[in-house]
Amino acid sequence: MHCNRWPILFFLLMASVCWAQEAGYVRGKILDGETKEPIVFATVRILGKAKGVITNMDGSFRLPIEFREAGESISISSMGYTKKEYALQNLSPKDVNIIYLKPGVLGLSEALVTAKKRRRLSAAQILRRAIKAIPMNYPTREFAAIGYYRDYQLRKNEYVNMNEAFLEVVDEGFGSNDYSNSKIRIYNFQKNQDFKQDFEGEFKYDYKFYKKFIDKAYLYNYGGNEFTILRIHDAIRNFQVNSYDFINVFEKDVIDNHFLNKEPDTSMDDEVYYTIGLRQSMLKYLAFGNVYISKRDFSIRKMEYAVYDRFRKLRDGGLNKHGNDYEAIFEVITEYAPKYGKMYPNYISFYNTFEVSKPPEFSVEDVLLNGPKSCFVFKFNDRVEYESALKKQNYEIRLRGERLKIKKVMVFEYEVEVYPDMSSKAFTDLVNEMESKQNKRIDFQDIFYAEASNVENENGNKVNEMTYNTYRQFREFFVQEIRPNGSILNDTLFMNKALPIFQQPYIFKPENFKDYWMNTPLPNIKNNESSKI
Repeated sequence: MHCNRWPILFFLLMASVCWAQEAGYVRGKILDGETKEPIVFATVRILGKAKGVITNMDGSFRLPIEFREAGESISISSMGYTKKEYALQNLSPKDVNIIYLKPGVLGLSEALVTAKKRRRLSAAQILRRAIKAIPMNYPTREFAAIGYYRDYQLRKNEYVNMNEAFLEVVDEGFGSNDYSNSKIRIYNFQKNQDFKQDFEGEFKYDYKFYKKFIDKAYLYNYGGNEFTILRIHDAIRNFQVNSYDFINVFEKDVIDNHFLNKEPDTSMDDEVYYTIGLRQSMLKYLAFGNVYISKRDFSIRKMEYAVYDRFRKLRDGGLNKHGNDYEAIFEVITEYAPKYGKMYPNYISFYNTFEVSKPPEFSVEDVLLNGPKSCFVFKFNDRVEYESALKKQNYEIRLRGERLKIKKVMVFEYEVEVYPDMSSKAFTDLVNEMESKQNKRIDFQDIFYAEASNVENENGNKVNEMTYNTYRQFREFFVQEIRPNGSILNDTLFMNKALPIFQQPYIFKPENFKDYWMNTPLPNIKNNESSKI
C-alpha cells in the first residue's frame, strides 16, 4: 500500500540565537526540520483571540510579550503541514526561538476522503467548480479586515525603504467592485528608519522617460499608492475584473489561458486540498501557478502565481523555486482562511522586479565649433578609448537635416576633433550663423545636430549608455483580525487610493490600537534558496 508523504509538525526545538533582545516582543523563526529552510507565510495565531501574524521571508515572526505573560498559546499552520498548538511560556523572551517542523505522512484514508465520488474530475472541472462556488464560499456582505501592511525593496538582498502601516479594509463583499467600493482606514504609518532609505527606489513607475519601470511589463502606478497596487492583484477577490497578466479575468480566462494539471493532494488545518497546477509557455515568458481547492466545498484556500522572463538569467547562476534559471518578473501569493462560515483574507504578497535608470557614466559634455581649424570638437567627461573614438562612423553631424561627410578624426585625451567635408568658407559661415542665433537666443537645433555613439572610455563604458539599478519590490498585507459584520468605527476618514500612503491626510488610531502590532522582519537576509522567487 502506498502512502503520500507530506510534511507534518513532528516536534519543536528551540535554540538560543545570538540576536539582541527586542524589548516587548517574543521572537520566533519557523524552519523545515530536514532542509533547515524557512517556512514562509506560515500562520501563527493566538488561540482563542482570533489574532495572529504571518511569518516573514526568513520564517520569522514576533508576538507582544503580554501574550506570553498571560499564559496564552499559539497555533502554527501552513499548507502541507499539520496544525500545532504550543504554549508561549515555552518560548524564550530573550532569544529568537527556532521552531523546526518535521516531515510526516498523510494517511491513505485521509487522501481518499470524498475521492470515490470525485476521482474522475479533471483539473479543469475542479477549477471551474471552485470559480462557480466563489459567491457561496466568500462573504458577499460587508466585512472588515484589520492587518499589518508593509512595502519594501530588496537590493542585493538588503532591505531598503521599509514602509509599515496598520490598516483596516472595509470591504462591501464579493458582489461589489473592490477598487471602486472598498474603503481603507489608516491606523498608523511609519517609515522604518532601522532600515536603509534609498531615494531612487521610491520613485513612481515612469514609462515615459523610463526613470523607473518594469522590463517587458507595465504596472500602472495608481498615484504611487502601493497598497492599491497590491489589492488589484488579488485575483480571487477581483475574480470578475481584469487582475494581472495571463490570469486576466479569473472567472473567464484562467482556464483558457493555461495548461492545467492535477498535482498530488496536500493538506492544511486537517483539511485535504486539490492542488491544480497552472502552466503557460511563450516565446518570452514562462508562467507557473498552483491553486489549492478544498475537497469539501471547492473553496480556494490559496493561490500562487509567478511569471518569468526567458531572456534574463538569475545573476547568481542558481535556480529559482520552479527549477529554471530565469529571472522573475512578478509573483503573487494569496491565501484565504475559513472563519465564521466563509473564506476571509489571510494574507497577500505581491513581488516584482523593477529598474531605476542612472545617468550615463560616460557622456559628451559639449560640442564646439572651432573656426580656425574648421572642425567640430566633441568634449567628453572622461578619457576616451583611442580605437573606438577614431572611427568616423561613430559620429553623426547634420546641417539643416543633411548628414555631413566626415574627412578625418583626431583623438586627444578628453576631446575628439571631427573634420567635415566642407570648405573653410562654408564652415566660417556656419560659425557666424550659429553665433548670431545664439546672441539672439534663437534655437538653432533645426540647423545643427551632432551626436557620438559607440565611443568608449578606457573602462569600456559606451558614451551616453544608460545604466540601471535592479530592485525587488514587495507589497504585503497580513490580516490580524476579521470583523464579519463590518467596521465598528463610524468615521469617514478613509484613504485616498490615488495618493501614496505617506501623503495621506487622515491617520486615526482606534481605542484598541494597542491590540495590534507590526511584524517587522529581522534586518538580515541570508542569500540562500529560500530568498529566491
